[in-house]
Amino acid sequence: MSDLKQTPLHALHLKLGAKMVPFAGYEMPVQYPLGVKKEHEHTRQKCGLFDVSHMGQISVSGNNVAEALETLIPADLVGLAKGTQRYGLFTSTEGGIIDDLMVVNAGDHFYLVVNAACKDQDLAHLRLNLASTHEIETLDRGLLALQGPQARDVMQRLCPEACELVFMQHGRFTIAGQEVWVSRSGYTGEDGFEISVAADACEAFAERLLAEPEVEAIGLGARDSLRLEAGLCLYGHDMDMQTTPVEAGLIWAIGKPRRHGGERAGGFPGADVILHQVDAKDHTRKRVGLLADGRAPVREGATLVDEAGNEIGVVTSGSFGPSIGKPVAMGYVTRELEAPQSTVYAVVRGKQLPMVVTPMPFVKPGYYRG
Repeated sequence: MSDLKQTPLHALHLKLGAKMVPFAGYEMPVQYPLGVKKEHEHTRQKCGLFDVSHMGQISVSGNNVAEALETLIPADLVGLAKGTQRYGLFTSTEGGIIDDLMVVNAGDHFYLVVNAACKDQDLAHLRLNLASTHEIETLDRGLLALQGPQARDVMQRLCPEACELVFMQHGRFTIAGQEVWVSRSGYTGEDGFEISVAADACEAFAERLLAEPEVEAIGLGARDSLRLEAGLCLYGHDMDMQTTPVEAGLIWAIGKPRRHGGERAGGFPGADVILHQVDAKDHTRKRVGLLADGRAPVREGATLVDEAGNEIGVVTSGSFGPSIGKPVAMGYVTRELEAPQSTVYAVVRGKQLPMVVTPMPFVKPGYYRG
């Protein structure tokens, strides 16, 4: 794995006994000695610490930066208050999804967090479209996610001010002399914080968090099962350039002012295709949650068929859900079978396993909304 990049926590992962794997061009921990299932359960019950420093962190500054970003992202960014964060999508001219990201109004600039596998193309996309009018800077910072119902207890001891944030708010604080950027958000469905810290201070900061009694280091394996139970998309699996936001069930990421009849309707790549689907609802497939009986997980790539054996879709994410004790998945089905309680069948090793279309998330969210 010598050609892979490393995060600022690489040495710490090895010290903690992590099993390292290639992921998005990085050498990343898939699990620690605790094991994926126990890491998952620990995060749901107490608090887990995730290294997400492989994600891209980007600053965009200049005049009318919100309006400029709205030419690439269909979210309502002009209406995004300072100190708040919003989920967004980079869309293509054909209506597909180039990447999904978080966007923060940091006051004098906008702060973006993008997917690791997409960050080079996202940076090129931003520079191609905005560099003539705006300053675009990649940030050399580590990124940690402190997730779980006891994350607040941990943060209360380190930075009580950060505990005043509610879900999708962002603030900048000092902890032990180190400036940190904190968002009340995450990728597990639990309450928690995403913490950006200078790269050279990241390891010491992570060790400080791990010294708290509630906190365990959590790898990519549990991160994936946690986000799947939370019904959250993984780029390149549950959405891609061939998927529109409407097909992916992400209409809510298209701000009302950006839709037909809104004060800033359209103006983003693929708007004609996407807004037509929003209004006409004539798309032919939809992302849904799927719940199976038994214990055998249904993995990504499994074909979905109807009762007669006709192919009607595909599983895009699948795993055993430790929190609910059943296999969970998400995938795309034809519109005729998108209604909750519809039964479809996943083809696994030649057998057709019944799965029930189920509303997501599969677990009750623990987001702190005040």
